[in-house]
Amino acid sequence: MTTGNHSSITEFILLGLSADPHIQALLFVLFLMIYLLTLLGNLLIILVIHTDSNLHTPMYFFLSHLSFQDLFYSSVTVPKMLENLLSQRKVISVEGCMAQVFFVFATTGIEACLLSVMAYDRYAAICHPLLYRQVMRKQLCVRLVWGSWVVAFLDALINILLALDLDFCEVQTIHHYSCELPSLFPLSCSDVSTNAAMLLSSALLHAIGTCLLIFFSYTRIVSTILSISSTTGRSKAFSTCSSHLTAVILFYGSAILRYLMPTSGSSLELILSIQYSVITPLVNPLIYSLKNKEVKAALRRTILKYLQCLR
Repeated sequence: MTTGNHSSITEFILLGLSADPHIQALLFVLFLMIYLLTLLGNLLIILVIHTDSNLHTPMYFFLSHLSFQDLFYSSVTVPKMLENLLSQRKVISVEGCMAQVFFVFATTGIEACLLSVMAYDRYAAICHPLLYRQVMRKQLCVRLVWGSWVVAFLDALINILLALDLDFCEVQTIHHYSCELPSLFPLSCSDVSTNAAMLLSSALLHAIGTCLLIFFSYTRIVSTILSISSTTGRSKAFSTCSSHLTAVILFYGSAILRYLMPTSGSSLELILSIQYSVITPLVNPLIYSLKNKEVKAALRRTILKYLQCLR
């Protein structure tokens, strides 16, 4: 078998979502609109939280960082996807591919960690309301956010350092619209068992670690809500969690399946990747704004204030 390495293989071909030029044009318009709406929605959430003093609480502090992370997340893959939808040669350099693998892995990990931190915040607010301010101090909130970024980047760094040692065969075609670590394994002539084991361990640690924290947090939350005698009180307590729970289901449902399923280049893989890397960053601002009265009120105040400034 003819083998190569990073010095002989200089680029990969990304097959993308379709080979039909007409469909590609439609997909370009669709994903461009999605990307612009993602940028607008998340920037608006960050702006509103930072300018409205009513939202200067731990819950919205974490939400602003989730919105920043979603900006980062979508910008890792969507611009390159848009470029390839308009290009005849849908290629990415090996270095660019490895960089994309690293940031896709890191941003996925950050999202998982932040969602678990937000679940703990809701647990503290609902189960220990009198101690909430004391427990969720600003210093702790900052450390939890920084911890999420550090853990995710270290995990991504370990996996990418192992991937850099892979030798690649002459086949350079990636059956995907972006570079993700599982998609590189079929292209390698090297033994990928160590890489696959590390990827599986990372995925399970992220999934089990963060999911357990979310599960135990919501177990206590549900128990506390059910113990509230007032129907209005139960409804109000649950409404503070519904947005976060929706975001958790959307993200974890697709991300865990994508990283645990075998790589085959199937349509299901593409759909799952689009779900957690493109759709989730788009809908998170909508979920938190449409289902949250405080955010909606702050949005109205912010828009009115800027309209008055323009007069």
